[in-house]
Amino acid sequence: MQDISSENKRKISISEFPKEIPDFNSTYEPKDSVIKKWITNWIISSIKSNKIKENDILPSKAEISDYLGVSSGTVQNAIRYIEDEGLLKSKQKSGTMISNVTNPIAAVPKSTSKREKAILAIKKAILVNKYKIGKPVPATRKMSEYIGVSQNTVRLAYEYLCSEGILESLQMRGNDSNWYLKKLPELSSKELKNIDYIEADTLVDKLTDTLKRYFASNFQLGDKIPSHNILAKQFNVSIKTINDCIKRLTMQRIITTHRGKYGSILSQNPLAPVLEPLKENSIFAKAKDAEFYYYQKIETKLIEYINQNYNAGDKLPSMAVFAGLYNVSTNTIRKALISLEQKGCITFVRGRFGGTYIIQKPDIITGQQYKWLSINPDYI
Repeated sequence: MQDISSENKRKISISEFPKEIPDFNSTYEPKDSVIKKWITNWIISSIKSNKIKENDILPSKAEISDYLGVSSGTVQNAIRYIEDEGLLKSKQKSGTMISNVTNPIAAVPKSTSKREKAILAIKKAILVNKYKIGKPVPATRKMSEYIGVSQNTVRLAYEYLCSEGILESLQMRGNDSNWYLKKLPELSSKELKNIDYIEADTLVDKLTDTLKRYFASNFQLGDKIPSHNILAKQFNVSIKTINDCIKRLTMQRIITTHRGKYGSILSQNPLAPVLEPLKENSIFAKAKDAEFYYYQKIETKLIEYINQNYNAGDKLPSMAVFAGLYNVSTNTIRKALISLEQKGCITFVRGRFGGTYIIQKPDIITGQQYKWLSINPDYI
């Protein structure tokens, strides 16, 4: 399919979108899934009525997110789903365009992303670990640790596997869900052998290397590097992509980040061999880690409480009640309940008769390790 110059491409006005926007409060589906269907239906109907044509440019993600009252990330996820179906195509510096309107499924697919590699890795995990049909698959957090990608990438991959009929998503709350195996994926023996967990050559990988060369050529040790916003504009990427790159460079001790006006400092030669991670010098865990472990302690208490007092189908007390019972914040209770939801034990229901309901009694945790006592295991 031959491309045309940007001067001949028409940018679609946000006013051309449907006046009736989705009601996100009346469905358990994630917002990005609802938006995907909404935009897809509009594209198909507009193509049929000749209101839009191939290579017309969508409004920016920021415009769409403002129009719908959601985050740009949610809109980005929805657009990725539509790109998978061939109705849209994204091109750097040009925007997101309507794809081959005569045969959208036959449109040229976009280059392989980390999400697409994650889809293959998850399929392999399902087969290698012999997950059972009708049973829950690991929560997105657990799967992300297993295959080595972000939790959001796993969620996007799970959503795609739902569209293939391999997974089924039940009782969703916001972007969280319980994921069940509906049918086994099909992979050849060669595919099973070749899939690794996951060494994808992604935009973050490439840009991290580019930033190393850029910092080495333009800055001295001790210099303050430009802000994330400036770097994002300079390299024409999102601020999130820059954040991910700087995190990697910080872990490699190339960049040292400071709060406030001091910003991020170039602390090591970017082109030198990667140094070993910094050794821990405190016996106490960081506050963030201590908080993480503390909600696990509360989760253990909630499991005991639920098993002693409730059965499947029962409604649990509010988070405020549990917070008062265990003398912790509601945020700690929320994290513990979300962990139980991801394990398929409870579900959150919206609306007038909503609340937290038990799907199945959680297993009692035995031999609990007291890592939540705020002792730093790396120091030990």
